[in-house]
Amino acid sequence: MERPTVDVVIPTYKPGKIFEELLRRLSRQTYPVTKIVIMNTEEQYWQRRWEQEYPILQVHHLDKAAFDHGGTRAEAARLCNSEYMICMTQDAMPADSRLVENLLKPLISGEAQASYARQLPAKDCHLIERLTREFNYPEKSVVKSSLDLEQMGIKTYFLSNVCAAYNKATYEALGGFTEQAIFNEDMYYAAELIDSGYRIAYQAEAKVIHSHNYTCMQQFHRNFDMGVSQACRPEIFQNIPSEGEGIALVKKTASSLIKKKKSWMIVLLVIQSASKYLGYLMGKEYRKLPRAVIRFCTMNPAYWERQWNQKN
Repeated sequence: MERPTVDVVIPTYKPGKIFEELLRRLSRQTYPVTKIVIMNTEEQYWQRRWEQEYPILQVHHLDKAAFDHGGTRAEAARLCNSEYMICMTQDAMPADSRLVENLLKPLISGEAQASYARQLPAKDCHLIERLTREFNYPEKSVVKSSLDLEQMGIKTYFLSNVCAAYNKATYEALGGFTEQAIFNEDMYYAAELIDSGYRIAYQAEAKVIHSHNYTCMQQFHRNFDMGVSQACRPEIFQNIPSEGEGIALVKKTASSLIKKKKSWMIVLLVIQSASKYLGYLMGKEYRKLPRAVIRFCTMNPAYWERQWNQKN
């Protein structure tokens, strides 16, 4: 009996050595990939030799102004015709050769209609970010459904396109990713799944190496866009606030720093957390802000220019 097929979607921008290693590791998976759809921003930064080295690549180029977190992935999904689809980012490095196999297990068994991988910190990852990864991506797998909303809250809807797999038929039946999304297109879809009676699996055995050492300002910009994404979909987020999860993360991280005898780093944790929270709050209230302030706060100015041009 033939195994179900799987396509991989990867948006790229100025891909380099890390992306090249990602392609190499994807080509050596125990569960073979049928096709890799690349949505590359700005053709001048793409290396055509990759298409010769990896014939399963299907590359589509777009201008930077056209990139959209939801729309670009939705367009790529329409190019996938396998039973399953995996979304990844260009810096999500498979930790071993069983990533695809482990990620697909709950989908093939019918236990869930989407799954996402555990994100491990890279070697150069700072301690606070390393602890954040441990909080968000623990060692134990879990399958989430609407029955978990009361206990897990917003985390029930958590799903990360850094590395996530989808049942393609269910994806299409539910309408797929939101065509215009500044951020959180994965959680938008996760909410649709959960509210439609389906389940999401967190697969701790499926592992990618992925972390960022963001500055406080970068955290501010990222969380501004996160706040905007939640304000744009109040039907999902207004009754399940995210603040509680953020507070739990800060408390757990502070406790871990004390245990590791790094109490002095709590000052940095507080500053980083304040940057995140300020960005998040401003994003939630973006409708009250002038355009110049929004341009300063966002990580994605092209999204706003598209939005404003559509209104004019």
